[in-house]
Formats: sequence, structure tokens, C-alpha cells
Amino acid sequence: MNIRTTVEADLDTILALIERQSVNTVTLDRYRDFLADRTYRHDWTWVVEEDGKIVALAIWWGPPEHDHPFSIDGLYYAGDGDPVPVWTALIEQTLKSRPADAEPPEYHFFLPGDWKEQPEVVAELDLRRKAAEAAGLTAVTERLRYDWKPEYGLPPRSTRLRFEEADDEAFVDVFRQVSEGSLDAATAREIARLGADGAAREELELYKSMRGDRAWWRLAYDADGKLIGFEIPSANQGGMTVGYLGVLSEHRGHRYSDDLLAEITHFLAELGAERITADTDFGNVPMARSFERLHYRNFAVRLVLHFPAN
Repeated sequence: MNIRTTVEADLDTILALIERQSVNTVTLDRYRDFLADRTYRHDWTWVVEEDGKIVALAIWWGPPEHDHPFSIDGLYYAGDGDPVPVWTALIEQTLKSRPADAEPPEYHFFLPGDWKEQPEVVAELDLRRKAAEAAGLTAVTERLRYDWKPEYGLPPRSTRLRFEEADDEAFVDVFRQVSEGSLDAATAREIARLGADGAAREELELYKSMRGDRAWWRLAYDADGKLIGFEIPSANQGGMTVGYLGVLSEHRGHRYSDDLLAEITHFLAELGAERITADTDFGNVPMARSFERLHYRNFAVRLVLHFPAN
């Protein structure tokens, strides 16, 4: 078994494998587009060869300015027998190429809301989960995917908060404060890995790297001038998105998330958004209810396999 990264000459084989989409995120159009903007790369894409023939493929995704990929977008197999050991070897090969202090990678699946009731989806997912778990990605976070479209109607805009621009250090500070008691699993993992300040600074760089304009970000204050939280309208390769919002722990329980989400929705709608997407952890019930109150609809599930927090 020979494991290597891909080259341009492999393109026809890669495209033939991608056509077998299964539970993989990659489509032919997505692959071509993402390869062009360097969120997919040949040196981030690994294959297994047997007797000179490609029998397995792993496609990884990452921000174009990063040196290492962040998440698996697809595992494919065209050989005989059990694909799990081959996929495990592919994942481990990528892990070996990453520096020890790099952000731990993840494996994301974008699934229909009723995926547990579809035996074929469950079977295909189970094989890939076994491979990921064997490589160390043993923890699972389930996230609800929401979207808003103009036909769903705009929610009422906040009348009790005002929104102001702020510099990077102010956002680092509010990220750090909002992380206290957060129900977001990824936030908890990053704090365990980097500490509260390190996680806040990494969060800042992550959201600055997105396609949304940094000038869109706002801090939120009440009528007495107290800082309540923040909101980050943003964009990614799929379009407009609710990048991040948060309420300081001492102000939770008053539905301020509704005010923040309403501001993001109006802001992006005014920019011409025909669709706004958003995710929240399955266990973050308050945020899920906020999406539902503000006319967002749950359309899918994102299943994230990751390394357990230390």
C-alpha cells in the first residue's frame, strides 16, 4: 500500500470517485471551485495506491491562508474488502504531517435531519466514524443547521440595545468573557487547549479570516451603557452566515440572543442576502430556541468528529 498526495494527473480518477458522493460533503462543482480558491489542495489530498491504481481517497478542507487543513470533507474507497483500515491510514498520514501545536483537525458530515432513520446513511456514516475513531477522533458533537430566507419574514429589530464598532482587543476581551459558561462544545475544547485568552485570540483570527467584512462586527450595549454582548455577521464559501454572537454570562436569561440575531439578520438582509445560514450545538437549547423565534428553520444536522478535550 502506497500513500501519497495527489497531483494534477490524478484529476480524472478523483472526479470519478467524487461522483460516488455517499455521505461525503464534496460534490464535483464544490471540488472544482474549492481547488481553484485553495481551500482544497493537491498537497492536502491523499490517496492510497495498490499496484499503481488509486483505491482510496481523502479530501481535506482548510482556509486558503493556512498551512495545514482543518477538516475532512470526504473519504472514498474503490478497492475490495474493508475500507476502514485504509481510511484510518489515510487520516493518520495527514496527522503525521501536522506540527504538534497545530489546531486539532475535525471530520464534518452534513446530514439530513432524519438521517438516523435512513439505514444506508447510517451504514456509510458508521464506516467512516470507525476509521476516524481509530485515528483518535473519538468525540462527537452534533450541531443543528438553520437558515433564514426573505420569505420567512424579518424578525423585529432590537429596541433595547445599541451597536457600536470596536477594535480587535475589545473583541478579544468580550470573546474571553462570553466563553465563561458557554454551551458551545468547540469553545470548551479550545479553552482546554489554549486557555481562555489564547482561545479568544484564535477565535479573533478565525473570524477575521472569513469572507465577511471585519467592519461589520459590533459590540452591543443596553440603555445604561452596559456591555451585553457582541454580534458578527459574516460570510463563507456558501454565502452569508451568522458568524458568531454571544451574551455575557451576567446578562443571560433575558433573551438578548434574540436582539443580537435580529441585528445580524437585518444587516445581512440589507446587503441583499437571499439566504443566511447558522449552526448551534444540539445541547445549546437557548440558542436553538432563539433561531426558531426569529424565523430561522432547522434544515439539517452537522455531525462533527473530533479529538476529545484534554
